[in-house]
Amino acid sequence: MKKLTVLALSISFSAAAMAAPRNEPIQPIEPAPVTDQAKVELGKQLFFDPRLSKSGFISCNSCHNLSMGGSDNLPTSIGHNWQEGPINSPTVLNSSLNLAQFWDGRAGDLQEQAGGPIENPMEMGFTHDLAVGVIASIPQYVESIKSVYKVDKVSINEITDAIAEFEKTLVTPNARFDKWLKGDDKAITAYELEGYELFKSVGCTACHNGVNIGGNSFQKMGLYEEYVTNNPAEGVAGLSGEDADRFKFKVPTLRNVELTYPYFHDGAYWKLEEAVDVMARLQLGRKLEKDEIGKITAFLKTLTGEQPSFQLPMLPPSNNNTPIPVPFAKK
Repeated sequence: MKKLTVLALSISFSAAAMAAPRNEPIQPIEPAPVTDQAKVELGKQLFFDPRLSKSGFISCNSCHNLSMGGSDNLPTSIGHNWQEGPINSPTVLNSSLNLAQFWDGRAGDLQEQAGGPIENPMEMGFTHDLAVGVIASIPQYVESIKSVYKVDKVSINEITDAIAEFEKTLVTPNARFDKWLKGDDKAITAYELEGYELFKSVGCTACHNGVNIGGNSFQKMGLYEEYVTNNPAEGVAGLSGEDADRFKFKVPTLRNVELTYPYFHDGAYWKLEEAVDVMARLQLGRKLEKDEIGKITAFLKTLTGEQPSFQLPMLPPSNNNTPIPVPFAKK
């Protein structure tokens, strides 16, 4: 009996050893290491704090809702004074793995990105100086920033750095496809696997590859067919002024893509199947059959990972010195 038990254990360990990681153009994502929990907790508070906006109503989470795949599920976001945003809000989930931030890559990292919406009149409608003034008027924030950063005076640098450190923790590991990549044959169905093989064979992995399955290159939208849209965004051309960069955008991540509708920089397509069809035609010159679209869509849904889970932060209260928000300002 003892020999049989030892043999069974040996077989079990051998099977586990055989489940080796697969060599694929997509790699599994791992949980984010946290080196400074206090900084992350401070960043979490600031991420959810609407007092960084002029109205006192819009927070980072407004457009990057962590209950909605890190986006807002709107074609373009709603900004200060109910202004219509110029472009679809990319997911914040796994954004630390992108080569740059924003659709046009104008921010090199998450800290630089965090400062952008605060001073954008169409987004949070504030200025950095005014936002710093609000945070500096709140004693609990001042104490936290002094403790974490060892500074005597609050600046936008500490605010945006803390938000970025929190955002770096917002990765989504253990998607079913990640488990398959690590050797678990039962993690996805045969139908979903057919979708992945199609995804590779038609050429999707030329742009959607690596750990983030995108986010690591800029590509022109509309290689085989022109992309028709009323959205005025020009992509990288808006920064470079070069016509060759028109409609060149950062390739979005496909992780959690079933949660981050509507799709593309203009948020024009709400159905994942439609997005698959459009991308195949415009970027690959392929007209996919309905069953092929169904298989690829099924594969894409295996990319939904574990969503961030934590207790919502309690925000420190304002005091008599805190500037009062102006939610209905005309400018």
